[in-house]
Amino acid sequence: MTDQLHTELPAALRRALDLLIDPPANPDISKGYLDLLTDDLATGTEPPKNTGAIQALWASGIGSMLYDNAQALARRLASVWRLPVDWLNIPPGGVALDVGSGPGNVTAQLADAAGPDGLALGIDISEPMLARAVEAQVAQNLGFLRADAQRLPLRDETVDAATSLAVLQLIPNPAQTLAEIVRVLKPGGRVAIMVPTAGNIGPLFRLLPLPLDGGANFFAEDELADILEDLGLVGVRTKTAGTFQWVRARRP
Repeated sequence: MTDQLHTELPAALRRALDLLIDPPANPDISKGYLDLLTDDLATGTEPPKNTGAIQALWASGIGSMLYDNAQALARRLASVWRLPVDWLNIPPGGVALDVGSGPGNVTAQLADAAGPDGLALGIDISEPMLARAVEAQVAQNLGFLRADAQRLPLRDETVDAATSLAVLQLIPNPAQTLAEIVRVLKPGGRVAIMVPTAGNIGPLFRLLPLPLDGGANFFAEDELADILEDLGLVGVRTKTAGTFQWVRARRP
């Protein structure tokens, strides 16, 4: 029965199963994506969630629509959202990961870069976001997983490139997510991260009591770069444009 379920999976999710630490015996793809949180929710072992007002909005159906539209507008008006596909250097047939994939448009760009023999996986915890992704983004080399970014389900050194755009600020433990991204990167793999930044006054926002901070993290100018260097990445570069910052790095 397990073999039958495996062969009935879409091609991208079938490949994804082979990359998982603990592939489910009965994969749940009833909603078009592979849901890996079903067992965690049943046993109460799911990792911490950000329950702030901003995260609650983004995880809702309305929030997913707003995010999709806002991102599309931002890409037309500014280059800050432009994904550095060439720099990521995804090899033909490689595996690319989009952490906090939202409506999946960035994941689709990764799939194009990986080519027909490659694989792009988007991971998100929000069911409304994933529902929009599987409806809007369809390709044989593109799949979506419901999982938590603080505990990526992939085995060590399985990913050639990883991205995360405007997501880390919504995660309770962003440093843990960065450690997970580094863990799954292959040697030579590259990561590109974009976050809102509050510059040097970022740490001051953390002193605000809930709900004034909205449940969001505010990063200092060099904070993410320092974390990635401490995790052993090299060639760490940052570029700030207005209130957004790109951080790029490579695993040696």
